[in-house]
Amino acid sequence: MVQLTKLTDTFTLNNGTKIPIVGFGTWQTPDGDVAKESVKAAIAAGYRHIDTAFAYGNEVSVGAGIRESGVNREDLWVTSKLTGEDHGYKNTEKAIDKSLTNLGLDYLDLYLIHWPNPIAFRDEWIEANSGSWRAMEEAQTAGKLRAIGVSNFRPKHIEELLKTATVTPQVNQIFLNPSDLQAEVVAYNNDHNILSEAYSPLGTGKIFNVPELKVIAEKYHKTVAQVVLRWSLQHGFLPLPKSVHAQRIQENTQLFDFELSTADVAAIDKLHGVAGVATNPDSISW
Repeated sequence: MVQLTKLTDTFTLNNGTKIPIVGFGTWQTPDGDVAKESVKAAIAAGYRHIDTAFAYGNEVSVGAGIRESGVNREDLWVTSKLTGEDHGYKNTEKAIDKSLTNLGLDYLDLYLIHWPNPIAFRDEWIEANSGSWRAMEEAQTAGKLRAIGVSNFRPKHIEELLKTATVTPQVNQIFLNPSDLQAEVVAYNNDHNILSEAYSPLGTGKIFNVPELKVIAEKYHKTVAQVVLRWSLQHGFLPLPKSVHAQRIQENTQLFDFELSTADVAAIDKLHGVAGVATNPDSISW
């Protein structure tokens, strides 16, 4: 059982790399000062795990926030992701270098294929993913990437990837919160020792309006966000909460002075659909 005592406790990935158990998400955080200052605020609040993606359009500002934080690079975990237009071996080689340049880093701690079946490769997604993965494996061997993984992959997508892969993904980052437990995907991840990372762990804000969660939060004298993030950790997920407000960024770190009862975890598990469900990766329009 992973210790749940502080923000910098770690999960151990299947290649032995240790990843901090809570990350700071930057999806929908606008490029420029907002992204830079929110990353600095997160690191000041104790986060040591920062998650971005080329598709977010904010890698440059996230990198600036990291540099201006005053924390040593080796004490931080930084993730980025391969955008849909860049699938395939050669494209992925270039994309990795582009993200490193944008972020101003020599290496990434984690790099993910963002979506398994982007519209640009709809008719050849299996081959495109295979080529991307080969480039990522080589970049990992070269020291540019410490860990590699996928995002929004269902079991069938990973099964196809494993037919040519020599490295099993270390992470599968998916839409994961009380509104969608994605039980089949999580079970598959667990069976293959792939860590389930939870993006939109707060349901893109919709979770705050769920009456059942408000009652549970009052019981523990916590915010709804704190309850839901604690629920995620108790399931063994790695949540990636996002905020641009310093107070909420700080609040979202205060997860280690309480524990949800088994009954309350079960009650939260039953909230399927209250804040939307995962997008079908085979029908995305991007």
